[in-house]
Amino acid sequence: MDTMVDQADFFKTLEEKSDGGTLRGDYSKCDARYVVMQDCASYTSEQHALWRKLYQRQARLLPGRACELFIESLSRLDAADAIPRLGRTNEALRRATGWELVAVPGLIPDLTFFEHLAERRFPVTVWLREPHEFDYIVEPDIFHDFFGHVPLLFNPVFADHLQQFGKGGLKALRLDALKYLARLYWYTVEFGLIQSPQGLRAYGAGIMSSGGEIAYCLTSPKPRRIALDAERAMRTLYKIDSFQETYFVIRDYQHLFDVTAPDFTPIYERLRTQEALPANSLLPGEVNMPPNRISA
Repeated sequence: MDTMVDQADFFKTLEEKSDGGTLRGDYSKCDARYVVMQDCASYTSEQHALWRKLYQRQARLLPGRACELFIESLSRLDAADAIPRLGRTNEALRRATGWELVAVPGLIPDLTFFEHLAERRFPVTVWLREPHEFDYIVEPDIFHDFFGHVPLLFNPVFADHLQQFGKGGLKALRLDALKYLARLYWYTVEFGLIQSPQGLRAYGAGIMSSGGEIAYCLTSPKPRRIALDAERAMRTLYKIDSFQETYFVIRDYQHLFDVTAPDFTPIYERLRTQEALPANSLLPGEVNMPPNRISA
């Protein structure tokens, strides 16, 4: 497979991803794989202050809501006081799981994204949101990518799972089945829940970087919470402009790895013949897990 994605072709596809087909990042200096240098000197004192506010807000919400592994790994990153230097984090990450972070201008083509994951490279956006976007941002920024995604990359099982996801994404592209795998990624890596001895906890990056959804996903009686089944998640639509109506729950990270291990080709074939399920659906026989009884 040709791993080079022409920028002109990429920008032609942006209408579905961003209003007016424009993106926030500066793509003028990226290489053929959409990697840029992180210009740490360009971050202003105001941006570092905004990072601290974002970090402090989320850190206060983690106890009793985030999985313990996430909390432990985040504390090791020492990133509370300023926008982190990705190169510094890479030193520890390579030792832990053999992964590294690569700086990117923002959203990148699906092919390039999955290529990076398959090579144990996680793309991290270099720009930070504006103050008026404190609670909501359309495109992922460095806070979402770093705070939400990087801590679990220190776990060997999750790190192996994400690499397999990258390989699976490349295969899904060849089979014209990416929309199905994208739903699984959304409901696990971005908005997944995990069962712990203390009750449900969150691990998905979209939840971890959200000031409101980290409590809502665990305590609200409104959404569905059902055990993860890969085919079920791949068939389920999702919302990008509101809190999720369904969350899928894993037993542990080995469960997540095992779910993505089989060949999805026959699943893709079945899904082509079926209607997608609404985001708030509950099928016969499925158990809707009750919310946690903790303060929101």
